[in-house]
Amino acid sequence: MGDLFEILEAKVMGHNLKIVFPEGLDERVLGAAARLAKAKLVTPVLIGDIGLIQEKAKDMKISLDAIEIYDPKNYIMMDEMVEAFVKVREGKATEVQAREILMDENYFGTMLVHMKLAHGMVSGATHSTADTVRPALKIIKTKPGVQKTSGVFIMVRDEEKYVFADCAININPDSQDLAEIAIESAKTAQMFDIEPRVAMLSFSTKGSATSPETLKVADAVDLAKERAPEVILDGEFQFDAAFVPSVARKKAPDSLIQGDANVFIFPSLEAGNISYKMVQRLGGFEAVGPILQGLNRPVNDLSRGCSEEDVYKLAVITAAQGFVAQYQ
Repeated sequence: MGDLFEILEAKVMGHNLKIVFPEGLDERVLGAAARLAKAKLVTPVLIGDIGLIQEKAKDMKISLDAIEIYDPKNYIMMDEMVEAFVKVREGKATEVQAREILMDENYFGTMLVHMKLAHGMVSGATHSTADTVRPALKIIKTKPGVQKTSGVFIMVRDEEKYVFADCAININPDSQDLAEIAIESAKTAQMFDIEPRVAMLSFSTKGSATSPETLKVADAVDLAKERAPEVILDGEFQFDAAFVPSVARKKAPDSLIQGDANVFIFPSLEAGNISYKMVQRLGGFEAVGPILQGLNRPVNDLSRGCSEEDVYKLAVITAAQGFVAQYQ
């Protein structure tokens, strides 16, 4: 795990990246922000009442040096933000409505990212996933050619690193969705210095069973290969055929994937969510994420049961995504 974050920290160090934390009064967020600022990895931007945040930091005996704090009630650029919000919502909000909506710290923080006043946002320590993701979908939106955002976990144990998707967002993706998730997950893998070999999973290997569920995955494989022929990708696979070379030789001897997949695309959220938790709890892997992919600029969601360390790590990941997004 140390190697993974050393790679990411090296990527973001010295690039003056700003990461927004809408939950500025949360002790875990404050602690992580102080560590990030002290290490000079990013400039944390806390959202909330400035006086209350300063008082909380004093109680925690942490420094707010090199940390920016914005209060939506007293934000000097609120007029510009309101104008930008009305424009991006394309007539779905009046100026009066925009001023009210932007008092919400998640909408306010997302607008800072949209206006390129920050490079990414991390929320969810005290908010639901919907509270975090909804403003991003309305304001930042998905990248050209991407219809839906999706959530990946990087599964890490010692030197092993794997990408699991979608484990967080799309309940029942169709073939188009799965193809898109596979391509975006390959890009995410590269950010973590994983050379992607993508396996699209099912309960069938190369037609060994036929049902609407298996055909959905087989169709997704064809779509993904057509859209991104440069990606090493195949399926449909049972997990053992994607991961165990001896099984791959028997079940899929002609496949590009010979038991050496490192990016696993699950056919449903149910399968993905169950699988990452089993690998985490039974296999002793650390689950890093969920990392949201497919957005124009990065917004990531914490678990409400997160630790300070979780906040710190997701902020580093978000900064790395923000660094990449600058050049896209």
